[in-house]
Amino acid sequence: MDLTVVAYVIYLLVSVALTVWVARTLSRNGRVFLADVLRGSEKLADAVNHLLVVGFYLVNLGFVALYLKNADGVTTARELFEALSVKVGVVLLVLGVMHLGNVWVLSRIRRRGALEREQTPPVEPQGWTPPGAQGPWTAPATGR
Repeated sequence: MDLTVVAYVIYLLVSVALTVWVARTLSRNGRVFLADVLRGSEKLADAVNHLLVVGFYLVNLGFVALYLKNADGVTTARELFEALSVKVGVVLLVLGVMHLGNVWVLSRIRRRGALEREQTPPVEPQGWTPPGAQGPWTAPATGR
């Protein structure tokens, strides 16, 4: 069997396995984070989590497929390992960048949601006090 074909098979097996592992890890551990970002809405968190996982698979597996071709043929075991190390290394870098991008976007959404929650009063105002009106609460007297 041609070593280039062996390189392709090993590359595909390793890259797909890494992509599936990273996607499952992000899905499982990101669910709690998404529930917090989305203010405890479990159904919405599950839906967004599923959509993110599908997008993650599409982008990463598409990249793996596009990056499959090897310009130089592989004729020795050394070239096989060199080609695999470059290809798998690039796939790992792309997976890492995708992960960091997801975390950055979600942290921005979470930060925006926290700011909105801080600006909303806990209780709706029930009325207003006209300027200069004396209510049951008065400023302390200054005694010098």
